[in-house]
Amino acid sequence: MLRLTRLRLTDFRSWASIEVHFAAPIVAIAGENGAGKTNLLEAISLLGPGRGLRGARMSELGRRGDGGSRPWAAAGRFATPHGAFDIGTGADAEAATDRRVFRLDGNPVRTQSDLADRIAAVWLTPQMDRLFQESASGRRRFLDRLAWALEPTHAREVAAHDNAMAQRNRLLAGGRADAAWLAGLEDAMARHAVAASAARRALAARLNAVMAAGTTTGAFPAARMDLVCPIATALAEQPALAVEDALRGALAADRRRDAAAGGAARGAHRADMALVHLPKDQPAELCSTGEQKALLISTVLAHASLIAEARGFAPLLLLDEVAAHLDSARRTALFAALATLPAQSFLTGTDAEVFSPLAGIADRFRATPGNLAPEGDSGSP
Repeated sequence: MLRLTRLRLTDFRSWASIEVHFAAPIVAIAGENGAGKTNLLEAISLLGPGRGLRGARMSELGRRGDGGSRPWAAAGRFATPHGAFDIGTGADAEAATDRRVFRLDGNPVRTQSDLADRIAAVWLTPQMDRLFQESASGRRRFLDRLAWALEPTHAREVAAHDNAMAQRNRLLAGGRADAAWLAGLEDAMARHAVAASAARRALAARLNAVMAAGTTTGAFPAARMDLVCPIATALAEQPALAVEDALRGALAADRRRDAAAGGAARGAHRADMALVHLPKDQPAELCSTGEQKALLISTVLAHASLIAEARGFAPLLLLDEVAAHLDSARRTALFAALATLPAQSFLTGTDAEVFSPLAGIADRFRATPGNLAPEGDSGSP
């Protein structure tokens, strides 16, 4: 099991300075709204690649002071069957860059993707309760986090596609129709779009197999993940090179239309994800809020087991206010499922009593502004 054993924060969000140690595979943090519980989960999420569970900008992460946002830092020590390692991230102390910097065991990390071989995290937040009512971008980010944990290079493919697309958009918007330059960018878009779509397809297929087996989701309803993506559909019927060629040609033919629209009508950025409640054979968007939450939990539980089997370690599970919209039976089922998973889970909530069934098997903490203290019994594995 990949396990976070120590977390240190300096001037991160509402936390001026904190060092906390974790021993158990489940960590439950209770506290009133505004106590900084979500900030702790966000800090953990930032120890891996990506922009964290809020997708925040660097300027938003430092603790606010008289002079504005302060330089911040977060550091975690991780234990694995192969030994411990330390990851640190934060603002550049020398102000040489406005990008987030990383260190692995004290050494600079060249790219965030280099961390993906060591750590992965998946999260559920209250904002995701409307995942199936809002735009496709949120669902696509959720899908890509799951795919990233299975295939660490997936993030590079998505980033390379988006970078090529942004350059193409600028050329088209400026009326600089350099055919050779555009062709090169469209070639990059096609290659990276197909690679990203293939990773998403692989994730959906393997995840659906785990969820159909029903051995990891417990009392939560089995789900099926469907991709709404022309590229993924084409990959099911044609070789990848043929799909690349077709996409490359379509992008070239779309130049005038894309220039007028201000963006590309085709590419990896147009993908969407759908979940189906299998027992009801009903799309998630037609389910109740509680059922949608249960479907997401079911997906995350199955994903943790899948990644543990595929990569040798499961992602950290960051479950913010996870008990919201769950009745007592579902909460009990969730705690039982987490106790059997090969993953470390971090849960937050406003009511400490909700976590009382975890006494003896979880590290339980009480969060108050600027302080995190053990609460009640805590257990170690």
